[in-house]
Amino acid sequence: MKYIGAHVSAGGGVENTPVNAVAIGANAFALFTKNQRQWTAPPLSAGSVDLFRRRCSEERFLPAQILPHDSYLINLGHPEAEALQKSRTAFFEEMQRCEQLGLDRLNFHPGAHLGKISEEECLDRVAESINRALERTRGVTAVIENTAGQGSNIGYRFEHLARIIARVEDKSRVGVCIDTCHAFAAGYDLRTETSCEAVFAEFDRVIGFGYLRGMHLNDSLKDWGSRVDRHQSLGEGTLGWTVFRYIMRDARFDGIPLILETPDESRWPEEIRRLREMQAGA
Repeated sequence: MKYIGAHVSAGGGVENTPVNAVAIGANAFALFTKNQRQWTAPPLSAGSVDLFRRRCSEERFLPAQILPHDSYLINLGHPEAEALQKSRTAFFEEMQRCEQLGLDRLNFHPGAHLGKISEEECLDRVAESINRALERTRGVTAVIENTAGQGSNIGYRFEHLARIIARVEDKSRVGVCIDTCHAFAAGYDLRTETSCEAVFAEFDRVIGFGYLRGMHLNDSLKDWGSRVDRHQSLGEGTLGWTVFRYIMRDARFDGIPLILETPDESRWPEEIRRLREMQAGA
């Protein structure tokens, strides 16, 4: 089954996210469990946690259909010790919040070397950060998102993600999320059926579909290989519809959250409907 949704608002409390997902016709959703642009947040209240869990049950959202995202401030590969520790503490707290909510995965951007250490050293720091978080939590998988490679961000090559995974001790609790816009901007051509076949064959060879825990479905405002992360509404960017049709018709993408992060939220119901039509036409 395809789980299709969007990154919905948690305004008023995380307990509102299942309701917001249903309102756009989704059977999957992403959320921030705290303000994504602040380091700290008040603890989740027992009432919010209970209501979130109850609404997920009522609306039939299982953990496999939900992809929480951590704060944008976190850099698990930070080159400076104090800032790295701050990020590791924040990431651990985000993992704890997922535990409280009964969620089984946490999506995150791996980090950036800031021009102060090598990519390899940065990747190894990310892996060590994951190991530390997994040691102190239970049941939540660390889901590494590929990046566009903007600035000094790592994670823009499949090999980067594979290196991190190789250094994570508990392989059962690490996975990846592939963002179509990020992949395209990083140089993976997804504009034709043939190129999609080649890219996902490379993904399977380098990382393996067994590690795929979610996807972000976004068109790209910028051109192939631009290394610029700018999302666009489906079918209106430089990617076009082919890759989304490919994903909807391929069973390897079943059973994971397929999440829209396209810029016009008012179009999410229509984008979800179009994706379901593609799935039905397989």
